[in-house]
Amino acid sequence: MEYLDKVSNVLKRLTSAAVSILALAVVLQVLFGPNVAFFPVDVVGNVIGITKQLGSEGLVGLVAVWVLLSIFNKENS
Repeated sequence: MEYLDKVSNVLKRLTSAAVSILALAVVLQVLFGPNVAFFPVDVVGNVIGITKQLGSEGLVGLVAVWVLLSIFNKENS
C-alpha cells in the first residue's frame, strides 16, 4: 500500500508540474506571440481546438469537462 501512495504522490506532482508548464506556455504565447522559442507548439491553438471539440459535442462535452474538473479538483485537495 505504501508503494501505491508513493506512486500516487509522484503522479500528483508530475500533473501539477505539467499544469504549471501549460499555464506558463499560454502566458508566454499571449505575451510574445506564437513563435516562442521555448514552446515550438501552438499551445493556445491546441487549447482552443480542444475547447471547440468539447463544445461541439453538447452534453457529452459538458460531462467530459465535469469529469476532468472533478479529477483535477480531487487531486489538488
